[in-house]
Amino acid sequence: MAALEAALTLREHAPAHVNVTLVAPGQDYVDRASSVHQPFSRREAEHLPLAVLARDMGANLVSGALERVVPDERQIVLRDGRRLGYDELIVATGAPRAPAYEHALTFRGSRDAEAMHGLVEDIEDGYVDSVAFVVPPRVAWSLPLYELALMTARRAYDTQAPTRFLLITPEPAPFALFGSEASRHVSGLLEAAGVEVRAATTAEVPSCGMLVLHPGGKVLACERVVALPTVAGPAIPGLPSDVDGFVPVDAHGAVRGTPHVHAVGDATNFPIKQGGLACQQADAAGRSVAAAAGADIEPQPFRPVLRAQLRTGGVPYFMRADLSGRTGDPVESGSQTLWWPPAKIAGRRLAPFLAAHRRRQAEGIRRRFVMTPADGEGTERTVMSLDSLRPL
Repeated sequence: MAALEAALTLREHAPAHVNVTLVAPGQDYVDRASSVHQPFSRREAEHLPLAVLARDMGANLVSGALERVVPDERQIVLRDGRRLGYDELIVATGAPRAPAYEHALTFRGSRDAEAMHGLVEDIEDGYVDSVAFVVPPRVAWSLPLYELALMTARRAYDTQAPTRFLLITPEPAPFALFGSEASRHVSGLLEAAGVEVRAATTAEVPSCGMLVLHPGGKVLACERVVALPTVAGPAIPGLPSDVDGFVPVDAHGAVRGTPHVHAVGDATNFPIKQGGLACQQADAAGRSVAAAAGADIEPQPFRPVLRAQLRTGGVPYFMRADLSGRTGDPVESGSQTLWWPPAKIAGRRLAPFLAAHRRRQAEGIRRRFVMTPADGEGTERTVMSLDSLRPL
């Protein structure tokens, strides 16, 4: 998503100055934020063809995965050995995610949706009496686990399944980043759903069905454990990295000590890994590259404003926090939309771009043709192909 946001920023600010090439290892853009619904609806996360998106934003698409960067030659090397040259490079590879616990169900999105669905079915059938949702230490974005806990508890209530739920997080309170009001509201949602919260707590999972809580070392029996993955830096060959493998960048996304290279999103050393923030980093990097290419634009540094839409299984809850410290009222929350369009990923350009793409998709493929009766007078008709429609 950060790569797409950067391409859209360049299209807006420097269309006459740059030719954009988008390098991607897959064929589709996958909406990972929607994957928490898959265990409950069996509906796949949204897939949008990258070829269509790249065409619509005026970018060239190259299928391939980044292997390494050769800054001295201004080239990247792909895993299949191909080399591509660049004048300016924006790296948006994301970062690998790995299980934090051997004896837990790790939810990384679509790849783990089937396993999570199996747990939901076992709860519905009365085979599971207790589930713990665990945020591992150093996890930078915990919202998906809260959504899983709330939606699983709601499903258990709807099916009258007698299951006990526990949520364990090292945060001092649920969503403490968003202030006391949001924390109280989310805590109330969890309590109403029957989810017990242990905040300021970390957990070990030494074996199936057992938790050890810290501080204190208290041992709890819990039949199933669901956890978020840990995120490691990609340690991209040719680029500098910190001790954890993340790429160090400045406020404009420029990679330190590496001219003509920017990095954005989860691959960087910014501590919070979240899609909306990745798009904001991409905006800053795109403006910087546009200015370097000769566009009449002033680069603007990355100003982190965290936006979150918590899906509860009912009315979503919106939260906003300015992390830059530049405003007098840095926190907002409530059931009313705090940004527009109210997308899960609040990219300034990506969200409206994808919304417009979905509208065109929903409208279907319209074909115009002329019917000519015997008198020769043409009548225009519009036909919609129902086969072209896809579920939203």
